[in-house]
Amino acid sequence: MPFSTELSIAIAAVRRAAEVCRNVQRAIPAAMEKQDKSPVTIADFASQAVICRALGEAFPSDPIIGEEDSAELRLPGNKVSLDGVLSQLSRIGLDGSPDEICRWIDRGGAKSFGPRFWTLDPIDGTKGFLRSEQYAVSLALIVNGQIEVAILGCPNLPLEPGGAADAGTIFFAVRGQGASVQPCFGDAAAKPVRVTSTSVWADVRLCESVESGHSAHDRSAMISASLGIVKHPVRLDSQAKYAVVARGEGDVYLRLPTKKDYREKIWDHAGGVLVVEEAGGKVTDIDGKPLEFTHGHELSANRGVVVTNGRLHDDVLRAIREHVS
Repeated sequence: MPFSTELSIAIAAVRRAAEVCRNVQRAIPAAMEKQDKSPVTIADFASQAVICRALGEAFPSDPIIGEEDSAELRLPGNKVSLDGVLSQLSRIGLDGSPDEICRWIDRGGAKSFGPRFWTLDPIDGTKGFLRSEQYAVSLALIVNGQIEVAILGCPNLPLEPGGAADAGTIFFAVRGQGASVQPCFGDAAAKPVRVTSTSVWADVRLCESVESGHSAHDRSAMISASLGIVKHPVRLDSQAKYAVVARGEGDVYLRLPTKKDYREKIWDHAGGVLVVEEAGGKVTDIDGKPLEFTHGHELSANRGVVVTNGRLHDDVLRAIREHVS
């Protein structure tokens, strides 16, 4: 099957990165603060190191557009954090010098569009990670502007809705081959996932970000009311929201701009987009345009994101036009 090698290597890398993330989370990690004031933990760096090392060995000519770099880790004042990254990698059998590990991380430093590249968010939803709630390890392969392979590792998302989170989940998709889920920590076979066929607004479940800084909750509430959505929104961090829609626990996910000039980063969406689309759903921006992954590290041609089961999409876009300028 097309991209079978890429899929196999990517799943193995995400699973290994998720193991590191779980180990760090159980130790109640401290967070550093990046220059943009967002939090970052040793798990972010270790996860990126694991995945970039694996991709670099398997596909040495493929650029990687990742969220993190090692610049702050290399500062003398952050030596404890760098030592923590080395320790966590050693724990899963990856040993290297500080310079080697920083080079693995920095392999994710590409910024420009190319004919074939990967995009990586080593921990999407760091605030959720710090709260011991939902987060995701997101990886996608983009070829000629199209997402061809996508993996979402959700270490705290139960394999079955409402079940125990011990196994975690990995959702994956290859264009034209459907979307599937399997345990993040375990050996059970993968199962296909499918969006809902819900079309009655009273039954619709809306997903949105926990952080109001990521999506305009007040506008989501107005849109929900105008559509007749009566259920309380489900709020969770990270691209786990894409996973929830893909397997039918939610029907709509809105990420409405909080600032007029803000543009989403590609690593925050690429993995989830293909998983939802291959599960039968639809993803556009708030203007109804497909997300364009041809402008480097940002979705500079798009505003916000709308994710639905497909049946509801046009009505959601119509309601957005009425409430979002």
